Amino acid sequence: MVTLLLIIHSLLAVALLGALTHQAISVWWPATRRTGSFVSGLRSVPSMSYTNAIILLFCLTMIPGAIVYAEYRIVVRVMLQDYRLYGPEGAFELKEHLVAIGLGLLPAYWYYWKQPAVKDRASTRAIVTTLLAVIVWYSFLVGHVLNNIRGFGS
Repeated sequence: MVTLLLIIHSLLAVALLGALTHQAISVWWPATRRTGSFVSGLRSVPSMSYTNAIILLFCLTMIPGAIVYAEYRIVVRVMLQDYRLYGPEGAFELKEHLVAIGLGLLPAYWYYWKQPAVKDRASTRAIVTTLLAVIVWYSFLVGHVLNNIRGFGS
């Protein structure tokens, strides 16, 4: 059951990562026109349409992650301490805090994206989006590394 939840958690995280990355790129580096190239297509996504999907994906990704967390605390964290792998353990502890901050940022994120693009809110919108993107990227990479240290399904 834990393995299935970990797979679901990972797939949702990849979808969230893609949506936030697209939105962050389109906010910081908008395309003036679509030329048909890959980079132009990446930059010209309708960034406002990603907002509700990102909020939903963030919450949905946290659910299986919270269920799998008990297994991490009981099995994986103990193994990391036994082998004195304090760096990866600390990185995961930081991940926990950053995800909680990201959850707290979601209302502000929704507020700044709910209305049409207004110039005076553009920088705030970009900063909040970037913070969420950095949190999700960090969380994804740390979770992936810890899964590789422990071994999938072991």
